[in-house]
Amino acid sequence: MKQQSVKILFSEYERMDELSETQVALINRAIEAAQRAYAPYSAFHVGAAVRLENGEIITGNNQENAAYPSGLCAERVAIFYAGSHYPGISATSMAIVAMQDGSIQDQPVTPCGGCRQVLCEKESQGNTPLELILFGKKNTVNRNLV
Repeated sequence: MKQQSVKILFSEYERMDELSETQVALINRAIEAAQRAYAPYSAFHVGAAVRLENGEIITGNNQENAAYPSGLCAERVAIFYAGSHYPGISATSMAIVAMQDGSIQDQPVTPCGGCRQVLCEKESQGNTPLELILFGKKNTVNRNLV
């Protein structure tokens, strides 16, 4: 059996000016995506923006369906689109934003278990760590694997 260790670093930011321009741009694309989400049942709009290693930014948002759980989360919409249109191109970072009643949530939201599995596999496929930027109005969390 082969064992590996992974070190995960979390950084928390209280202000947008503590983030890089690249991170802010990705967050802004996730906000735009969240505003376009189809969430008539939960009224909880989530947007995700994925930066690929070729510089392309792909967005996705949650898509609900009356036949729950047939909908999809924003993270998987973005990752699956990236995989189908840019096969073999690694994802390097992803920003996730949640909104309710037209307002960004105070605290960031984390991906669900299914999305975490997909993101983990995407990292393994590309052999590239995926920076996660979880954005909230009062707090932003940045997760990096080292």
